[in-house]
Amino acid sequence: MAPAAPPITAEEKAAGEELVRELPRLPAYPALFQLNTRVRLRALEVELGRPATLDDIPDAELDQWAEQGFDWVYILGVWTTDEAGRRVSLTQPDWRRAFEALLPDLEERDICGSSFAVTAYAAHPAMGGNEALARLRRRLHARGLRLMLDFVPNHMAPDHPWARERPELFVHGTEELLEREPGNYMRTETARGPMVLAHGRDPYFPGWPDTLQLDYGNPATQEAMRGELMTAASLCDRLRCDMAMLILPEVFHRTWGIAAEPFWPGAIRAIRDRSPSFTFAAEVYWDLEWTMMQQGFDYAYDKTLYDRLIARNSRGAREHLLAGLDYQRHLVRFLENHDEPRAGGIFPWEVHQAAAVVTFLSPGLRFFHQGQFEGRRKHLSIHLNRAPTEPAEPVVGEFYRRLLEVLQNPTLRDGDWCLLAPAEAWQGNWTWDGFVPALWDGKGSERLMAVVNFQPNQGQCYVKLPVGELSGRTYDLFDLLGPARYRRSGDELAGRGLYLDLPPWGFHLFQIQPAE
Repeated sequence: MAPAAPPITAEEKAAGEELVRELPRLPAYPALFQLNTRVRLRALEVELGRPATLDDIPDAELDQWAEQGFDWVYILGVWTTDEAGRRVSLTQPDWRRAFEALLPDLEERDICGSSFAVTAYAAHPAMGGNEALARLRRRLHARGLRLMLDFVPNHMAPDHPWARERPELFVHGTEELLEREPGNYMRTETARGPMVLAHGRDPYFPGWPDTLQLDYGNPATQEAMRGELMTAASLCDRLRCDMAMLILPEVFHRTWGIAAEPFWPGAIRAIRDRSPSFTFAAEVYWDLEWTMMQQGFDYAYDKTLYDRLIARNSRGAREHLLAGLDYQRHLVRFLENHDEPRAGGIFPWEVHQAAAVVTFLSPGLRFFHQGQFEGRRKHLSIHLNRAPTEPAEPVVGEFYRRLLEVLQNPTLRDGDWCLLAPAEAWQGNWTWDGFVPALWDGKGSERLMAVVNFQPNQGQCYVKLPVGELSGRTYDLFDLLGPARYRRSGDELAGRGLYLDLPPWGFHLFQIQPAE
């Protein structure tokens, strides 16, 4: 069994809540912005003519995030890393070729090493350390913004102090395994002499050569990582847990053949004993989202919706949205992040807009990525601290400006949501199947209807609004994302339904109001 956390004192609990006491209540469906910290600080270095720290992120930038309606800011890559991970990034031939393809003028200093090869859960000294991180957190809180950071449960950097002083915390190999699988093991100098330790990995891919795999079958490892989790949690308001499913007992056993006790339930409970409002988000794949929620996570990545939108699978997207609201409201909805390709690089613009409307007008946590609003197309490796120069695309910026504006509508942040059922417009017209419609109810007089024709052809359908009191009145429908304006009878809306005829990838967000 994993060891119990040390008892919490009243002073610790009070301190854990003090920083968030004055923050506004979070809505049911908040919005999050992700910043690639190393890239932003490198750009600031150019502007300032000196090394930049977290203190140099301008107040105007924080003001903009608040004005755009964000509730969370995810500051990627603040933890301390060291030279062993960077040496791997510098010397992997395949990685180097990818870096040079992205940055033809690549310099050695552009390669910083992975931010997930952590040597300490303390803000990197070059960024100003924990003191600068605390100041940034206070600046965010002053604007009603909460801070999210990363936690990497599965592995550590090869030069983490534990590798030398506590090698028993890692998965061990043999000389035979090292010879047979050189991509999965490495020889490491420890205080007890050289040992063969495993690289961190998942069960489907070779090891990550800039990491060492933690052994969750060892109770001492679980105790040590619970301490690391507490350290990281003390510096922020939420943690995004990287590849969180890798340390589930069944996954860990499938990967390593080692039996392990569950880590997450007890570890998360220990954090919440100290800070009840603290929240956790799981990066998770392989249809294990619900499993992670049962482990105690508040949110889990929704890779399924993303993949179905990539595949242009309208029916699959709609069927995915049939899941219960107790599940959907805890999903992280995204079109891009630091692990995925840029939305601007994989979606043609008309598909990009339609996918954004499906994604961000569904219930859940709305996740936006640095560069998404400018239409960036080139995916940046987490091993680099400099981004390629790309011109901003005004049409993309204007679309996201309008989308972020409507997402601040209280109905879309706290309202009741339900998926609607499209019906064929006439017998034999199959195009109804490409529609994804939904209704938001503001628990008052306001109702919003989002509808997307998520297919490469013109489509028609009827969508019935399941609202009984519509009958006997006339309603105006105003598109909040476009110029469309309609007047329809409530009997029509509640009866056969609203008739829709949309071009390929067309969409509306109708505000439905009684006609004057």
